[in-house]
Amino acid sequence: MKISLVIPAYNEEKYIGACLESVIQNGSGLFEIIVVDNGSTDATSDIVRSFPNIRIVHEALKGTTKARQRGGVEAKGDIIAFIDADTKMPKGWVDKILDIFSKDSKVVCLSGPYKYENVSIPVRLSVYLYYIFAWPMYRLIGYMATGGNFVARKSSILQVNGFDTSIDFYGDDTHMAKQLHKVGKVLFLRKFSVYTSPRRFKREGIARTTYNYVTNFFSIVFRSKPASKKYTDIR
Repeated sequence: MKISLVIPAYNEEKYIGACLESVIQNGSGLFEIIVVDNGSTDATSDIVRSFPNIRIVHEALKGTTKARQRGGVEAKGDIIAFIDADTKMPKGWVDKILDIFSKDSKVVCLSGPYKYENVSIPVRLSVYLYYIFAWPMYRLIGYMATGGNFVARKSSILQVNGFDTSIDFYGDDTHMAKQLHKVGKVLFLRKFSVYTSPRRFKREGIARTTYNYVTNFFSIVFRSKPASKKYTDIR
């Protein structure tokens, strides 16, 4: 079973180096690593090129979903894993993917929560409560996903016609999980996590960030489209 790792990146010079270092250190077993430069104007591509055995592709159309879609098209593995440029891969992450997908052929998608680094107690509490309330919904509807910690079979992604590139940001992960749920089992495991930066919480505040994620999650669930069309790039 071959795993392709796809990392969308737009002006991520502050984070992409640490992200790739964690991948090199903890990503043993990956078939390939692809960084999708989504029109960066900073040193993102130069930093990526400084790492060996990492393929960089360019997607001129702006948007995380468009970058993920391009990475999925480029990927040659049986399984495609997605993380964000400001995340860090923990030890054992790849092993969990191999174990889960090899044991159950009905599993088409695997995801889990973020662990935010260097955050205040209110942020930790907000994230904790979000997952506490989201968990019963996941058990009820059968799907949930986090875009920066997302794994799926390539055949299943193709079966649902890939990512919906009309969604620029909010709700893209939930929408993809909803589509994949139609063709197989979607797992959201609380112990399958990645570390990530709290930059959106710090820039937009706890209340606004939480509100945006919660409303767009439920909007995708009940309306199949996001509540928010606009988003702010935070770097």
